[in-house]
Amino acid sequence: MTNEETAVKATYFSIIGNTSLALIKGVAGYFGNSYALVADAIESTTDIFASLLVLLGLRYASRPADKNHPYGHGRIEPLVTFLVVGFLITSATIIAYESIQNIGTPHALPKAWTLAILGGIIIWKEISFRTVMKKAEETNSSSLKADAWHHRSDAITSVAAFVGISITLVLGKGYESADDWAALFAAGFILYNSYQIFRPALGEILDEHVYDDLVLEIRQVAATVEGVRGTEKCFIRKAGMQYHVDLHAKVSGDITVRQGHEIAHHLKDTLRSRLPQLGHVLIHVEPQ
Repeated sequence: MTNEETAVKATYFSIIGNTSLALIKGVAGYFGNSYALVADAIESTTDIFASLLVLLGLRYASRPADKNHPYGHGRIEPLVTFLVVGFLITSATIIAYESIQNIGTPHALPKAWTLAILGGIIIWKEISFRTVMKKAEETNSSSLKADAWHHRSDAITSVAAFVGISITLVLGKGYESADDWAALFAAGFILYNSYQIFRPALGEILDEHVYDDLVLEIRQVAATVEGVRGTEKCFIRKAGMQYHVDLHAKVSGDITVRQGHEIAHHLKDTLRSRLPQLGHVLIHVEPQ
């Protein structure tokens, strides 16, 4: 299975899971008198649309390079990540506004059975986070990583709701707003996670150098290629699930241009064979 197929499969997993949980949370929150659960349902609903955006982005990013896009279409991924962050910020704002409104409004105590619902949701969401994050790391997909963090933020909001409802039920009348304070805390955490997702995607758009481990691997592989005496500059930029590389390779200054050209091609082929995450590789020959 290719990286693209793996990422798409993980996204379908997210869409199906979020749709099911949004319905469960919404119904349980309404009948269980818990706004924290309703807030959770709102976030899961935005997660559905966010996962659909990720899916569309992955489909577009997997298109091969063409005349107008010689480096492929991978840069759509961080752009989709920005949209996903927008969904997160919107849901956090709605949750925070409604929580503040409900804090000052008397309402019935949440039902005790909502805790059982939340317990199951927390376990499922943490499993979902670990599953999707594993696939994101396997495929080097920034948008899939954002989708994984949606699951983690959902788990945290559910934990906050669990704590809020527990306080309300244990302390009883007069502490109904604990449920709403839990939802407000969840909104703050969602905003924090939004920044954590946004920052790496921004770095990807700006070609920020954060790939020292990959640079080391490239240098180690280059050292095994016959005719390469060493390497100098190594620039890496990420686009989608691939890393594009500009590498300066040292060769003997006494060989012909044709020989230097052949060494460069051999080096390029070796790098792409040994490091399949590499996309476009440009080798600049430095005579020594």
